[in-house]
Amino acid sequence: MRLRVLPGSPAALKVVAAARSAAAAVQLCWARPGEPPPSPLCAPWAPALQLESGAVLFSANAICQFFFLQRGEEPNELSTQWLEWEATELQPAALQALYARLVLGRTEAAAALGEALGHVERSLAGSGTAFLAGDKPSVADVVVWATLFPLLRDEAVPAAEPLQNWFRNMTLSEACRSAADTVLLPQHLQEFTACLQKLPRPLLDAASGCKEDDVLEQALTEEDVAAAADAWTRGAAALPKPWRPPKPVLPVEGMRNVLITSALPYVNNVPHLGNIIGCVLSADAFARYSRLRNWNTLYVCGTDEYGTATETKAVEEGLTPREICDKYHAVHADIYRWFDISFDYFGRTTTPQQTVISQDIFQRLQARGFVLQDTVQQLHCAACQRFLADRFVEGICPFCTYQEARGDQCDKCGKLINAVELKAPRCKLCGGSPTVRPTRHLFLDLPKLEERLQPWLENCWATGNWTANARYITRSWIRDGLRPRCITRDLQWGTPVPLDGFRDKVFYVWFDAPIGYLSITANYTEHWERWWKNPQQVELYNFMAKDNVPFHSVVFPCSLLGAEDNYTLVNHLIATEYLNYEDGKFSKSRGVGVFGDMAKDTGIAADVWRFYLLYVRPEGQDSAFSWGDLMLKNNSELLNNLGNFINRAGMFVCKFFDGAVPPMVLTPGDHRLLARVTMELRQYHQLLERVRIRDALRCVLNISRHGNQYIQVNEPWKRIKGGEEDRQRAGTVTGVAVNVAALLAVLVQPYMPAVSAAIQAQLCVPPECSVLSHVFTCTLPPGHRVGTVSPLFQKLESEHIDALRKRFGGGQAKPPNPPAQSDPPSVPGLAPTDPNRIQELTEQVAEQGDCVRRLKASGADRARIDSEVGKLLALKRELALAQNKSPDTPRGKGKK
Repeated sequence: MRLRVLPGSPAALKVVAAARSAAAAVQLCWARPGEPPPSPLCAPWAPALQLESGAVLFSANAICQFFFLQRGEEPNELSTQWLEWEATELQPAALQALYARLVLGRTEAAAALGEALGHVERSLAGSGTAFLAGDKPSVADVVVWATLFPLLRDEAVPAAEPLQNWFRNMTLSEACRSAADTVLLPQHLQEFTACLQKLPRPLLDAASGCKEDDVLEQALTEEDVAAAADAWTRGAAALPKPWRPPKPVLPVEGMRNVLITSALPYVNNVPHLGNIIGCVLSADAFARYSRLRNWNTLYVCGTDEYGTATETKAVEEGLTPREICDKYHAVHADIYRWFDISFDYFGRTTTPQQTVISQDIFQRLQARGFVLQDTVQQLHCAACQRFLADRFVEGICPFCTYQEARGDQCDKCGKLINAVELKAPRCKLCGGSPTVRPTRHLFLDLPKLEERLQPWLENCWATGNWTANARYITRSWIRDGLRPRCITRDLQWGTPVPLDGFRDKVFYVWFDAPIGYLSITANYTEHWERWWKNPQQVELYNFMAKDNVPFHSVVFPCSLLGAEDNYTLVNHLIATEYLNYEDGKFSKSRGVGVFGDMAKDTGIAADVWRFYLLYVRPEGQDSAFSWGDLMLKNNSELLNNLGNFINRAGMFVCKFFDGAVPPMVLTPGDHRLLARVTMELRQYHQLLERVRIRDALRCVLNISRHGNQYIQVNEPWKRIKGGEEDRQRAGTVTGVAVNVAALLAVLVQPYMPAVSAAIQAQLCVPPECSVLSHVFTCTLPPGHRVGTVSPLFQKLESEHIDALRKRFGGGQAKPPNPPAQSDPPSVPGLAPTDPNRIQELTEQVAEQGDCVRRLKASGADRARIDSEVGKLLALKRELALAQNKSPDTPRGKGKK
C-alpha cells in the first residue's frame, strides 16, 4: 500500500499516526506541490491511500479506520460515533482555531475549542475509561488526538484531569510521538499555513478571539481586490441569464437537473414549527437557491394519507378516513401556502397513480424473489372481527408501565413496542380485550437486498452530500445485518396488496409512503419517469428529520434496487435534528408550542417566521425555539441590521439624488468593500451547495453589516452638504450601498421571499438581475431610478412577546372557561362559541393584517392605510366577541 500525503495537509497527522498505531505495512510518500492526486475525486490537499487492488481511499477518517480494520480491530458503535463527531463538530472548530492562529496570528485561538474539549472531558469522566471507546486506544482516540494536537501541543490542556491524562497518554505513545515528529516539521508548518489560506475560509465566532472585519482584512489579497473591482465594472452583463423552465418542469439534457423532495407530512395532524423546519421549509430554502442558480429544479411534496394513523384519527373525530384526509390535506396546504413554500406540486398519496406505481414495484420485487411470506403473532379483536394494526391497540407499556402506550411506541419512554408485548391491551375501536392469534404477512427480504445496498451506499457517500446523522443512523441499521421487514398491515385504508391470500391487507405505510414521491410527480406530469427513472441526468435531494432516515436510506432504496427498473435513487440525504420549544417539546394535546395554523394569528409576518426558523435550524444538533431570541433576532438582525441598511441605501438615493443612482468614482477603499462582499458571497455559495442553510444566512447578515459600517464611516448625509468633492463622494457611497442592497435582495430570497420581492420592487431591480453568480457586480448603474422606499420590518415589543409566550406555553388547546356570573356579550345572529365562525374570523383577521402590512411596505397613502386598519380593528373586535373576550382594543403607549 502507498499512502500519499501532501506536506502541510490538515489531515496528514491523523493518517500517519493511525498507520503507525495500527502497525500498517504502508509506504509513506510525500506529494510534491502541484502533483495531481491519484484519483480525480480526491482533493489536492487530501491524503490518498492506494490499495493493492488499485482502489483509492481519500477520506482521512476512512483511511484511519482501514488501518485498524487490517489489524483486525472492528470499530464498535462508540468509536464510530466519535469519528462522526470529529468530522462534523471537532474538525470545523479546530480548523477555525488553526486559521485564527496561523493565518491571523491570534494566540488565544484555542479558546474556540472550549465546547469541544468539554464534550471530550465529560465523556471520559462519565465512562470511567482511560480512552474514548474503551480501556485501550482505538482509531477514535488517534483521530481526535491528531485533530487537537497542533493546537494544544504547546500549552497546558485547559481541562480537568481525565482529559489531561488522556491527551498526555496519547501524546507520549510511540506511534503518535513519531507521527508528530514526522509531520509537524517547521517547513511543513509553513506549508500548513499556506494550505489553510487556500481552503474555504472557516466560519469564525467570538470564541476564536477574532472579529469578522479583522478576518476579512487579513484574508484579502491584492488579487482578490483587483478581481472584485473588475467584476464590478462588467455590470449586469457579468450575470447569467435567468432560466425560466417551461411547465411542467422536466429534465433538460446538458443542465443540472435537481429533484427535491421533503418528507411527506402525516395527514392526521397539524404540523408544528419543528415539523415545518425539519422538512418543507428547509427543502424550500434549498429549492429557491437552486432556481436562483439556474439549476433546472422540481420540488414536490404532499400529504401521507394511508395507514393506521389516519384510521385512528378518523375514529377519534367520527369521520371516514377519506373525510379526514380531505380535511387535513386542506389544512396542510393552507399552512404551507402561508409560509410561502414554493412547491412545484403539493399532492397526496390517496390517488390511482399511487396504487399503480406501488403495486408495480411490489410485483417486480415479488417476481425477483425479494418478497417473503411468514406467520406472525398479532392481536385480534373478536368483537370487531379483525386483526388490530399497531395504533388500534393501547395498553400498559412493558418498559415504563405507562398506562396509555400505543401498539407501536410508548409516548412516555419513547421505546418502540410490538403490540403483543403490551400489558392489558385494549382495542381502540370497541374497548374490548384482544387476544393473540397467528396471521400471515409479507416481508421485504432486506438481507438478500443488502448485497446491492452496500455498494450503492458506499458510492453515494463518496459522491453525494449526506448529513452526518444520516450516515450514522444508516450505518447503525446495517451494522449488525438487515432483517426481513414486514410490508403489509391488516387495515382497510391503504394501497391494496395485489396477491392472492393477502387481498384483505394493505401495504405498510413505510413501504408505501416514499413511493408517494413518484406518484405525486405522476399527478404533476405524465412524463414523471423522466425524473424518477433517469439517474444519469437527475440529482435527487431528500429533506427530512432524522427519525425518517432509515426508511429513505435503507428500506426505500432496497425496494427500488430490487425492482430493477433504473429508478433515480437519492444522491443527497439531508436530515435535521429536532427543534424543541423553549425548554420542552411541542404538544398539541397540552397546548404547548406554536403549530402551523396558529403562526399567522400571532401578528408576526410569515417571512419573520421563516427567517427565525432557518436561523435556528437544527443542522448539527437539537436546537430550541425561544420567544426571547425571536424578538432579539428580529429587532437586531432584521430591523437594525438588514432592514436599516437597505432602507438607508434606498432613502439616500431618493432624498439626495432625486431617486436616480448617482455617478460613482470608486476609490481603493471602495474596491476593498467589493472584495469583502465578494468573499461573503462565495462563502454563501460554498455553504448552500453543501446545504448548510443556517450557516449561509450568516453570510447574508455579514454583508449587511459591512454595508452599514461602510455608510457609517463615510457619512454621506454630511458629505452631501459639502463641496464638489464631498458631494461626489456621497454619490459614490450611495451608489455602491444601493447596489449592495440589490445583491441582498437576491441573497435573502431563499429565506424571506416576500421581503426579497419588496426590496426588488422598492429598488426597481431589473428582473434579469434576479439570478445568483459568484461575483458582485453593479446591477443598478448611474441613472437607474428607484421606487418608493419604506421600512421592511417592524419592532417586536416585549409586551407582545410576553403575551405570546404565555398564550403558547400551555393551555391554548383547551376551550375557554365560561364567565362565572354574567352572560357573555353577543353579536346578533352569532353564537359566541361557534368554532366555525371563530375560525372564519381568525382567517379574515390574518388576511386583513397581511393586507395592512403590504400597504405599509409599499408606501401607500395614509388615508388608504387608515381605512384598512379600521377594517382590521373591526374584525378583531368581532373575533374577540366570538371568543368570549373583551372587545376593547389595546391602548397604545402614551407619551410622557
